[in-house]
Amino acid sequence: MDKFEIRDEFYLNGEKIKIISGGVHYFRIVPEYWEDRLKKLKALGCNTVETYIPWNLHEKRKGEYDFTGILDVVKFVKTAQALGLWVILRPSPYICAEWEFGGLPWWLLKEDGMKLRCMYEPYLKHVSDYYHILFEIIRPLQITEGGPVIFMQVENEYGYYGDDSAYLEYMKNLMIECGCTVPLVTSDGPWGDAFSCGKLEGALQTGNFGSKGKAQFAVMREKIGEKPLMCMEFWVGWFDNWGVECHQRGDLEEHVKDLDEILSEGHVNIYMFIGGTNFGFMNGSNYYDVLTPDVTSYDYDALLTEDGQITPKYNAFREVISRYAALPENEVPEAILRKAYGKLEIVRSADLLENRNNIAQVKESVYPVSMEKLDQGYGYILYESALEKEKEIEKIRLYGANDRANIFVNETPSATLYDRELLDEVTFEQPLTDCKKLDILVENMGRVNFGPSLELQRKGIDRCVTVNGHQHYNWKMYNLPMEDLSGLDYTKPARKGLPGFYEFRFTAQETGDTFLDFEGWGKGCVLVNGFNIGRFWEIGPQKRLYIPAPLLREGENTILIFETEGKHTGSILLCDEPDLG
Repeated sequence: MDKFEIRDEFYLNGEKIKIISGGVHYFRIVPEYWEDRLKKLKALGCNTVETYIPWNLHEKRKGEYDFTGILDVVKFVKTAQALGLWVILRPSPYICAEWEFGGLPWWLLKEDGMKLRCMYEPYLKHVSDYYHILFEIIRPLQITEGGPVIFMQVENEYGYYGDDSAYLEYMKNLMIECGCTVPLVTSDGPWGDAFSCGKLEGALQTGNFGSKGKAQFAVMREKIGEKPLMCMEFWVGWFDNWGVECHQRGDLEEHVKDLDEILSEGHVNIYMFIGGTNFGFMNGSNYYDVLTPDVTSYDYDALLTEDGQITPKYNAFREVISRYAALPENEVPEAILRKAYGKLEIVRSADLLENRNNIAQVKESVYPVSMEKLDQGYGYILYESALEKEKEIEKIRLYGANDRANIFVNETPSATLYDRELLDEVTFEQPLTDCKKLDILVENMGRVNFGPSLELQRKGIDRCVTVNGHQHYNWKMYNLPMEDLSGLDYTKPARKGLPGFYEFRFTAQETGDTFLDFEGWGKGCVLVNGFNIGRFWEIGPQKRLYIPAPLLREGENTILIFETEGKHTGSILLCDEPDLG
């Protein structure tokens, strides 16, 4: 077996090696494209690939594990090994990664009083249960077992979050107990308290930064002594949130200079080599003064585009890497086919409010209940209640509601509240009259993935609804995770201004990557042949959603759009170019 060591430098079987790595998240790329992306990484001159492991996907419900399909981490790692790449694993429990809840599973929030990422026994028990299963899967992938995994990371950027050293020690010991036999590292920003708060005895400290490589390494050298310098996340771009003015792009000239500085003194993991896609409802959010949920694309202005195309940044980085490592003889794989399938017209539609009982089982409660307490992780919840005493409504307020609510009185749009608007009472200048029914559609826009708001991420309505100043009771609640929509009754078509489903069909003679242009539509999500490719929102900056060719089939394909605003043009366009704004 090979032996990897961390001493004054990184050593493989007693010989110094330079780690030149790129970040590739297997769970953001359809598995049919893993080999293509990894071959392009190899052709860049990299000898290593790094990936997170998202707990929330591998254990979607407590005790139910999934390591198949897009979650087949073993296949991903073995594909890398077959190409001659080493692997760095960062196995949760928290990954940040602009990923929903930072990779933590939503069901943790079902428990009142849950405390995360610290020495809180109920949380630690869940982590331990998961790790004992996870390491059965990843343990044989270690270099000590004949695999390509050279080291693993303990937690992630913990110094930004807290200073519970006992927790980090617990996580380290748990990994070892579960069978980790390769060296361990931590990763934190090298400035302020982050590096000291994230320090863990027995693990190499690595740094996360996006500029001033020499200066950052100088700070790290003072703190870690004569140990290898590694930038675990060299940020070569950034992510977009809904409503930001344009797609975020880095300074190529500066990035090239920084990469050269880093490689002249140490080791690097390029974050991201390819970003990929936040399929489904897996985008994360940040919360500082306001909520900023991330868009569906995780293009990140990386070296490869979201759909794996070569960029000028790739070629510039390849030239720098050639100064420090011999480039492989194999050529860069050809670009994957992009196709424009053209304009599609709506085939049929279905109204949400008239289909609620066809696609969701009703649950009743005196008071509204949060998404998590209703055993749902992602998507939407519809709250319904009869109005018997409140024939005239002057004001409505939601307490403990996240993140966006469409309010309907008598199935007429009455208010839309987002983020901090949910903290205020809605007052109607002209009171609503002859009120008989109240519906509230609440959307989980993606749980916060960074900072002290992690424990405040229950979605739906977690407290109460007041009407005219008093609490309103007796509710029916419908879970809408947008998973099984086979019960839709299309004889009840969508109505203007109300949430509904719109179906499109097209026949493909051959399959290629394509991009769905949603201009003229409002807000919602898209399912392609039953696969949720993600959210759209007219506020941008992203204007088109990526559809990988493996999600399509030769012959007939179905696209189903759920639209919450009842706003559409009657058609969509499938293009051969992205538009990230």
